[in-house]
Amino acid sequence: MADAQLSAAPRSTHATPHPSPHPMASPGYGKRSTPGQPPRTNHDFAHLPPREAAIAAYVDRLPDGADISVKTLAKELPYGQCALRTALNRIQAAGHLRRGREHVRGTGSARWITRTWFSRTARDDAWWTAFTRGGVPEEPDPDGPPRRQPTRSRAFILLAALGRTAPALSLSYLDCVRLEPQVTRWFERGATEPDIVRALTAGLPTPIHSPAALVRSRLTSKLPPEPPPPRPTLRILECTRCGAPGRPEALPGGTCGPCRGEPTPTTTAALPPEAVRAHVTALRTAADAPHERTHA
Repeated sequence: MADAQLSAAPRSTHATPHPSPHPMASPGYGKRSTPGQPPRTNHDFAHLPPREAAIAAYVDRLPDGADISVKTLAKELPYGQCALRTALNRIQAAGHLRRGREHVRGTGSARWITRTWFSRTARDDAWWTAFTRGGVPEEPDPDGPPRRQPTRSRAFILLAALGRTAPALSLSYLDCVRLEPQVTRWFERGATEPDIVRALTAGLPTPIHSPAALVRSRLTSKLPPEPPPPRPTLRILECTRCGAPGRPEALPGGTCGPCRGEPTPTTTAALPPEAVRAHVTALRTAADAPHERTHA
């Protein structure tokens, strides 16, 4: 039956979407795109077989939160569940897909959400390991850094426009250049443009003899404290076949050792509590018993 489904599958690099919108998963679940992906091209999945390339291209174009379970994809694509399950396993082995769980922060609970992460760019096991630990390795741009025209920073623009809010604080070009690093530190500590303008313009004295000196003084004395370092997101990968959780190192290609055919490590079985108590009682009885003397 599976072979008939495979042979009937169209040999196309792009699966034809269902006329109706693709179903979305329950809020908080469904597809999740990984960060750091380059723009989409027509050759993103050329390294995959035609069927897998078609399915990957279809999933890639779905929005985050879309239901990409085998059951739902079978209703939207011209493939059976058996063929889709096999194809998704191959897409995962190629580095485009991982399944696991992610801890929901900020809820005050130990809640874990099932995740299915998809990457248009094929990632190796080292990348997925770093991703589960809250970091994303930086990848060099094959085209080199883009050449952009120099633009003014947010800090410079804020200082240059300060006189529109408070005419008494109109600054010169040189003043803006000198004060720019101080405003940048405010942005680095999480302050917004309205926060900084409010701190610089509230309760101004009259008259103001040196606008630049006043701005410098307020930027120094009212500098917000450094925010605490962000806590990494907790993620756990799961085997694509049996769903067993494990460390990324134990799931190369997203599959655990037993599902790859490796022998399961044997462990020494622990004694039940009753056996432990009986053994201890026997030792104490032997220790308390009087010793017999041996006569020559």
